[in-house]
This record gives sequence, C-alpha cells and structure tokens, in this order.
Amino acid sequence: MGTLLWPPPPPPPSVISVSGRRSLSTFPSCLPENRYSRGKVCSNIQSSKFDSFLDLKPESEAELLDFDLRWLDSSCKSCLDVIIIGAGPAGLRLAEQVSRYGIRVCCIDPSPLSMWPNNYGVWVDEFEGLGLEDCLDKTWPMTCVHIDDHRTKYLDRAYGRVSRKRLKMKLLEICAAYGVQFHKAKVWKVEHQEFESLVECDDGSKLRANLVVDASGFASTFIEYDKPRNHGYQIAHGILAEVDSHPFDLDKMLLMDWRDSHLGNEPYIRAGNSSLPTFLYAMPFNSNLIFLEETSLVSRPMLSYKEVKRRMVARLRHLGIRVRRVIEDEKCLIPMGGPLPQIPQSVMAIGGTAGLVHPSTGYMVAKTMALAPVLAETIRECLGSSRMIRGKPLHHRVWNGLWPSERRCTREFYSFGMETLLKLDLNGTRGFFDAFFDLDPYYWQGFLSSRLSPRELALLSLSLFGRASNPSRFDIITKCPAPLVKMVGKLAFETI
Repeated sequence: MGTLLWPPPPPPPSVISVSGRRSLSTFPSCLPENRYSRGKVCSNIQSSKFDSFLDLKPESEAELLDFDLRWLDSSCKSCLDVIIIGAGPAGLRLAEQVSRYGIRVCCIDPSPLSMWPNNYGVWVDEFEGLGLEDCLDKTWPMTCVHIDDHRTKYLDRAYGRVSRKRLKMKLLEICAAYGVQFHKAKVWKVEHQEFESLVECDDGSKLRANLVVDASGFASTFIEYDKPRNHGYQIAHGILAEVDSHPFDLDKMLLMDWRDSHLGNEPYIRAGNSSLPTFLYAMPFNSNLIFLEETSLVSRPMLSYKEVKRRMVARLRHLGIRVRRVIEDEKCLIPMGGPLPQIPQSVMAIGGTAGLVHPSTGYMVAKTMALAPVLAETIRECLGSSRMIRGKPLHHRVWNGLWPSERRCTREFYSFGMETLLKLDLNGTRGFFDAFFDLDPYYWQGFLSSRLSPRELALLSLSLFGRASNPSRFDIITKCPAPLVKMVGKLAFETI
C-alpha cells in the first residue's frame, strides 16, 4: 500500500499499497520460520530497550533473483511495439499480458532482477480470482478491527501476505515464455513523434516504440497532470520483528486498531492523535514473529514520520511487546486521491502513476493485477491488428480503455470517501468504521476491493448514513458538504 513529482519532500525508499496496501519482506534464509515456532532465537540477539525498538538496526539485505532474462540488443534500431518503464508488479504484469498476443515488449529497469523492496497484504479472495493464490505465503482466515477498548469487529474475510519472490518469479517466467525482452538502464527522457516515441536511457541507448507505458511508480517524471495534485497522504512505519511475545490471535490478521489507551500517560501525543489519528496494523506469524505497523490512514498535509514512530513506541510499550530484533523496517508514503493524470497523453501509465491507488484505503496491487489484462486487450486491438492504430488515436484508446467513464465515476465516490476521512477526528473515524463494518459484507468488501458500481456505491452511502450514530451523522452533515458538492459536480461532468 513511491512518490510523486510534487513539492512535498522526497519519498522514503519503499512504499506499499493496497490491494497491496501493506508491505513487509520475506524472512531471510538465515532466520527460518520454524525456529520461531519453537520459541528459539539466535544467540547473538541484542534486544531493544523495553520502551523503544528504534535503536535496533534492520538485518535484511538486498536480494537479486537468479533468473535468465532475455536481454535486448540495444544496438538494434528496429521499432518495438511497447516499451514498459519499470519492472515492478504493475510493469511485469502488463508485460506478460501484452506479450501473450505476440506483441513485442521490452521492460526497462535499472535492476530488473532486484527483489522488490516491499511485499503486500491482500484479501485472499482477490488473489484467488486472479489465479495468483499460489503466490500467497501466509493467510489468516479472519481479520479484526478494534474500534475502541469496548468494540471489536470480527470480519469473516481471509487476508494474506504475498510472497514477493514467488510473485515476481511467476511473472518473469511468463514474460520469458512469451519473449519479453529486458534492458538494464534508467530512462532519462521520452520524446514523441507522430507515430512512435524515442526513449533515451542513462547508458546512452536510444530505443523506439509505438507505445511507451510508465510503470515506474509515483515518482514518475513522464506523466502529465492538468489539475492541481491535491493528494492525501498515507504514511506509516512498520517492522518485521522477533519479539518475546505479543497479545494477538495467530488466526486473525489485525486490520485496524484505533484504541488509544496506550496514550494515557502521553497527553501531548494523545491530543495530536485525537485530531489526526493513527492505527496499528499487525500480521502475527507465530508467537515470536510479527509484522507491526503504525499507520496514518490519510492526512493532508501528511503526518510526520517522527510522530508516527513516537506513537508506535508508546503503543508497543503499552501492549508489553519487547522487540528482540528487527528483521526488516518499513517506511511507507502513499499519495492517495487527487486528480487522474491528463487523459489522454502520449505516455500511457499503469499502477500508482496511473491513479490506480484506492483513494480511501491505499490498496492497489490486486486492482492493478486485475486491470492489466484490460489494458493489454486494448493494446492488442490497436497494435495487434493489421491496421496498426498508432499515434494520438492509440493514446486515446488506451487511456480511455483503462479509465472509461464508469470507472472514473466510481473513483470519484472513493475520493469522496477519502475527503470525508480527512475531516474526521479520532471519535469521528471510530464512528465511521463502526458503521462501515456493520454494512452487508457485499458492500464493505466491494468498497475495499474497488468493485462496486456507481449505483451500488450510492446505496452503500445511504445505508452507511442510516447505520451511523447521531454524532457520526452530525459529522457527515457539518464537515462533509464541500467534498459532497465537489463529488456531485465531477460526476455530473463525467456523465455529460
């Protein structure tokens, strides 16, 4: 559950997202999981102070995959069909889908075999629907949400951790089977001519293609916007850690913990949390191994990392969790909502840079995995046909294939959800999620998975308002009319 080219400070080294909203790395080979299940630890462990884990250094190291890629001969002057910038989940998924049609694809990435810096948490049914359930290395049959100290929601929906190695290897194997080529370089510049584009790389190579697709993430310099980029920001700090013990059920994934009793002796932190709340997200693997992440769901301007860490330290101290070693740390910054890229434009996009992040939750990976075949089919219709639709007609077709009118309308509803959450304090946020998870599972699951129609989203909104407490209704009426008017105006514009 990347960064953008916007004035705020540069992003942290890794970003997750939603439907891969959360990331955590796979266990290093020197730390087999069964060692923890027996409650044993390595002899060289240096535990943290009881009140802080921040003095411990993460122990994981960068990993390169052992895979025989098909490298592009950069001296070749022939024009490719499609160049994809980036070999992350979005880029590789699109590459393997497009190449199935016999279309010549090249992925350009500075390190195509590097392990992705983040792994992803997803709803199990989403990956099962995509045929990717074999890429899950841990699942929990239920999830839970702590609204406060007295209210907990138990959700009968399985959650899973994606094995980044398994997923990347699977995508690379399909790419290899269909002839996708790779080029190890960083793209510096893209120039457009009438029917093709020229891609210049930092190694001096110049490649030509009928279509360039940017899958490089939020930091892209190649995608243009024609509206102010007023994003909200999801920010989080997490650790994959070995601990003495923890209080969480092993058969439940903790989706959200909005309790603030841990701040009883921290009046200044508590006051800040009351206005800009954060929650705990946790994946318990066994009694001694757990992923813990303190998260600001959305804020504008973004909450500071320093503040998020302070709250996490206070929470773990209150829960009695002593961190013995940090295997991996996680720094997360996800721009959410805001305008879509200019549609159409000369560079196509997929993933975060295409606006596919769920504006209300930060989830993205499962949605990207599902929409890549849709975009690939549109590309096939243009470049796989004998008439070869190229230039501006091609750009128009691919952009509108990814973002048809109905999909833009549903995104406006989700953006309204984000704008609503931005207006709520801790009590308002608790009231919102208390009512939200009381909805028919079809609606709350569909909302989180971006699969509801505009009509269904309207019914969800009415049902949510009907189930909300009186204080929550008051919040919606008094704090959210501006976002509501804005959403209605955009919907009207989209349907003209």
